[in-house]
Amino acid sequence: MRRHGGQILVDQLAIQGCDRVFCVPGESYLAALDGLHAHNAIHTVICRQEGGAAMMAEAYAKATGKPGICFCTRGPGATNAAAGVHVAFQDSTPMILFIGQVAGDQKDREAFQEVNYELMFAPLAKWVAQIDSVERIPEYISQAYHRAMSGRPGPVVLALPEDMLSSSTDVEDALAATMVEAKLSNEDLEQFKELLGEAEQPLMIVGGSGWSQSLNDQLEAFALSEGMPVACAFRFQDHFDNKHPNYVGDVGIGVNAKLVKRIQNSDLIIAVGVRLGEMTTSGYSIFDIPNPKQKLVHVYPGSDELGRVYRPHMAINASSRSFINALIGVSGLARSSWCDQAKAGNYEYRENIEPEATAGDLRMEEVMVWLRDNLPEDAVLTNGAGNYSAWVHRYHQYQKFGSQLAPTSGSMGYGLPASIGGQFAHPDRTVVCFAGDGCLMMTSQELATIAAHDLPIIVIVVNNGMYGTIRMHQERTYPGRVSGTSLHNPDFVAFAKSFGIDAALVERTADFPAAFEHAQALRRPYLLELKIDPEALSPKLKLSSLIQ
Repeated sequence: MRRHGGQILVDQLAIQGCDRVFCVPGESYLAALDGLHAHNAIHTVICRQEGGAAMMAEAYAKATGKPGICFCTRGPGATNAAAGVHVAFQDSTPMILFIGQVAGDQKDREAFQEVNYELMFAPLAKWVAQIDSVERIPEYISQAYHRAMSGRPGPVVLALPEDMLSSSTDVEDALAATMVEAKLSNEDLEQFKELLGEAEQPLMIVGGSGWSQSLNDQLEAFALSEGMPVACAFRFQDHFDNKHPNYVGDVGIGVNAKLVKRIQNSDLIIAVGVRLGEMTTSGYSIFDIPNPKQKLVHVYPGSDELGRVYRPHMAINASSRSFINALIGVSGLARSSWCDQAKAGNYEYRENIEPEATAGDLRMEEVMVWLRDNLPEDAVLTNGAGNYSAWVHRYHQYQKFGSQLAPTSGSMGYGLPASIGGQFAHPDRTVVCFAGDGCLMMTSQELATIAAHDLPIIVIVVNNGMYGTIRMHQERTYPGRVSGTSLHNPDFVAFAKSFGIDAALVERTADFPAAFEHAQALRRPYLLELKIDPEALSPKLKLSSLIQ
């Protein structure tokens, strides 16, 4: 049966298991939009800006474990979408971005909105290509899925010339992709068991993509039986139950100083699925480069990452799933000193999440403690970047996998579109988006997407009237020379209501519980604006302490 390229493309997505795409429509891929119209099995989410669409797709991929799919138009649309591609790249998230492209007979003329995407996205994606022949669409889609999911997962970008998409052919469909998984060898397992048996103070750091709740359950059982202390990498706190007796905290921005000391005094670090990048290593300061003083076992699905910064004592090219499944057979190695270390580390963690008083009538530490005690254990929390997120990461306890959607890339504006991707992935779970006043306005137009689908997301805007993180660095580096960090904000309550979203202003801590419970009971979109004192710069810093 002859089909035009847009129909062939969408048929391939359905075969690969795609059930949802995020897009901003454009004339450069009209045939693909026509293909989506004819395919009821794939839900099309129309977004308001390509950066938001790409971030939704990335968050949906994190929440579901399968590649997120985003469509955008050429030129300005593609450059907007690059923000989400960058998140997917640094967060190792499988994603495919399809970009409408100028017709083949106009190539290299700098036609309307023409860009060479193979050059533009080269440092941001695992693979970038252009499909010039309609007959090769099944081949390219198959390869895109294999590339996005294999090794270290990441984004793939495919350009779609509009004349190619509108052409017709009777090409055969590709089969569903066969996922390739790096697996732990018996030899590596035996060497790991030997290292673990010799260690006096081992500590595990977990993170990265390719996880699931079943992996969490297995790892938590292993940690308990073997007395293994476990920490989570930056913005991967949902990879281990934070209320587990062996949990010792997260390794990221604002890391507990006692946890840093514990890591540095360890004689065996077991890093599973995590890159050990700048944020997780406190600016590459926790471990010596290139030779850590601790023995380092680095488990990672992509071989290029092993030895990239730190020379591991043992490099294991394996998926987190393969490695953790193998731990089931590792038993009887626990020593009392290991158990004591886990208990001590857990005590230090619990001590660190006791609320530390900040300034003002509305105190974020108390808001977070109330949420910690009252949210369902599978609630999904999203955030972008900014000092406001430090309260979320420090005080909330993530208990289930998939409950944290936050960018390791540090992208502002991520929390709002991520909440949309998370709510579509988990329609029955409570989804709470945290955003600073600066962060929200980066992607605030996606409130329209929330309203259009009547998604019961609760958006919490932490408003202090400034770019708080930049102001903090500014006062430290150029004291008394404030520049470019003050914000003129809208009335966020009125702004939300203009989209048809209910909203309320909260200015006192005591008023927050009732406001949140009201929002939660409605099961409709809701925005809460939290006015906090600019003096409360972070969970640990007062603005006045930096001003000289």
